[in-house]
Amino acid sequence: MIKIFAYDDSQERLNSMRILIELSENMKYIGEALNCEHVEAEMEAYQPDVVLMDINMPVVDGIAGLKIIKSKFPQINVLVQTAFDDSEKVFRSISSGASGYILKSDNPRRILQAIEEIYEGGAFMNPAIAKRVLEYFQPTAEQKLLTQKEQEVLKLLSNGLSYKMIADKLEISYSTVNTHIKHIYNKLHVSSLGEAVSWYFKNIRE
Repeated sequence: MIKIFAYDDSQERLNSMRILIELSENMKYIGEALNCEHVEAEMEAYQPDVVLMDINMPVVDGIAGLKIIKSKFPQINVLVQTAFDDSEKVFRSISSGASGYILKSDNPRRILQAIEEIYEGGAFMNPAIAKRVLEYFQPTAEQKLLTQKEQEVLKLLSNGLSYKMIADKLEISYSTVNTHIKHIYNKLHVSSLGEAVSWYFKNIRE
């Protein structure tokens, strides 16, 4: 069971998320909060696998909460939810280590898919958010061309596949996928999946 904790300043949306998750056979809704004021204590107490994180919340917002989670509990995957009205906040969440990005307007199936993907070690990025990310990451002349296999791995990552799914699809080992990812990061001079995916959309995707 994938254990999920949700942050959102809208109780109505939290109720909707709880109902959606409780209808899923492989997920369990274990807790919620209206802001990240007590995020460290909540993560310690609940130990979720995935956190659904709203960005705009009073007192302590989602970006601050995300930074605390990734510094104190790096094993917890954070799926950022946004109304997508502030590009700067989307960029800051990427830089802070979120595992995936969805829009609050995404349909329920996409939300559940995103949760499963990041739980399995992959990344999920709403296509509209991916395009907006390009505004912040520009390729440099020093960037080396990726090999064909590295481009394939990056393409599959950009489509939201987990490392395991990529290994199965390309018929290579999980460790080989990890090696390719490390090479991609080094060649593109990036340090996060968000940056790598944005480079793909900017330079490779037709």
